[in-house]
Amino acid sequence: MGFSFSKLFNKTESTQNTDDTIEAIIASIEYQPYAVSDNNVLFAGLNELGGYFFFQTIIVGQLKVKVKNGAQLIFSGENFELRLDSDSIEFESDPTDVKGRYITKIDFQIEEADIKTLEKAKLKNILLKVKNKEITFGKYEGFDEEE
Repeated sequence: MGFSFSKLFNKTESTQNTDDTIEAIIASIEYQPYAVSDNNVLFAGLNELGGYFFFQTIIVGQLKVKVKNGAQLIFSGENFELRLDSDSIEFESDPTDVKGRYITKIDFQIEEADIKTLEKAKLKNILLKVKNKEITFGKYEGFDEEE
């Protein structure tokens, strides 16, 4: 159930690369995405630390923010909605070696009971509300739920 972000960006990217398409982002990272939007890819996993559960996310793409009031992640599906608040209220995007591409790491608090509900839910979309932006992600079709 854990997710290791330390290995997420092991592939070497050329500093000359300027391709910021979703396909280029997916191809450059060894993990399968959790969800995708028009300009960003969401990588995610669950983690537990001292009895507290976190939904860890990394957004790779055009999202560039510096936040001092947190973020919300809203999962929507058939008769299902789950709202998660970010664990930290301050975070910012980091640039990558690829022009116009950023990495934004956000951890969200999640209750253990909500984990089971989320795993069983048929998601329609995931909405990230951060600063004055709203990004709608669709579940990645190639995602293997057994991983």
